[in-house]
Amino acid sequence: MRFIRFFLLAATAFHLGAAFSEPCLAETIELAGPAQGTTYHIKIVPPTTGLNEPEIQREIDRILDAVDRQMSTYRADSEVSRFNRAPASAWFDVSPPTLRVVAAAQSISQKTNGALDVTVGPLVRLWHFGPRAQAKRGGAEHAFEPPSDDQIAAARERVGHDQLELRSASPALRKRVAGVEIDLSSIASGYTIDQISTQLSNRGVRSFLVELGGEVRAAGTREDGSPWRVAIERPDAGQRDLLAAVPLAHAALATAGGTYKFFDYQGRRYSHIIDPATGRPVEHTLASVTVAADTCLEADGWDTPLLVLGPQRGTQCAEEHGIAAMFITHHDEQDDVKTTTAWKKRFGELRLRKNE
Repeated sequence: MRFIRFFLLAATAFHLGAAFSEPCLAETIELAGPAQGTTYHIKIVPPTTGLNEPEIQREIDRILDAVDRQMSTYRADSEVSRFNRAPASAWFDVSPPTLRVVAAAQSISQKTNGALDVTVGPLVRLWHFGPRAQAKRGGAEHAFEPPSDDQIAAARERVGHDQLELRSASPALRKRVAGVEIDLSSIASGYTIDQISTQLSNRGVRSFLVELGGEVRAAGTREDGSPWRVAIERPDAGQRDLLAAVPLAHAALATAGGTYKFFDYQGRRYSHIIDPATGRPVEHTLASVTVAADTCLEADGWDTPLLVLGPQRGTQCAEEHGIAAMFITHHDEQDDVKTTTAWKKRFGELRLRKNE
């Protein structure tokens, strides 16, 4: 069974596919930098009244710093890290943004029977992945050894979205079992992009594209009036090849892919995508899922659980909840691309670029 790396290409100078080879006009402002363990790229078409670029940069930095202080698993002093060290049964006060993101994740968890689970961290680390792990991407087979059944069972005692309680009146979280922890990396990027997008809109910016770690939200059009176009590549670890490009306006796009991180052991490849229901890496032919939504929080929240569910259950779940999604299944060295009804309503029939 082959697992394949994916890419979501936003219209940035670093990741341009064939659909974005033309240069942007000089009037477009471009901002970029490191954030949340990855990078961000922002394109802004300034309003006619002008724009204070240094102020915009400071506001973006403020948003990135705030989310980092609230939801980072890298910072020992973040809200999430401190909650993870807190004892069970006691309410732990958190900021409204942290509660909002956890609540969004919990809502998707209920709709996907736990396929999205922000408490899955112990299992992710057990399989040699996680925020501080250097995932093996091929190489010596003896570098990692899969955990035993007993180790998986022990870790699963501390995993489960139903082990987490939320309080809205005075924002707080509570864990029902000692050792439960949360990791919001599967959804926090989407929230961050939405916050930046809102700030730009409040500043009077009507046309922009914000990309963080491969997730994208766009509004308006490019300087020349043409739509922002986001390229999606074939999930092929060996080469970068454009699969399709979609126009994006007042919408967001997020992709989850099979094994951007993986390790090999005794001729078998293990994905970094962990199924909370089994405590093991997914074992199906679904290579990637791309989700479109009005907000990036929603798009970013849905792509991973749909990937976890696999080609049949994932498609069925997306149709049931009206999710605009594109599924790429890989088998026999071929890509099978399917889109949901909601995707077709948003983008029409997908025009695929032939693999030459």
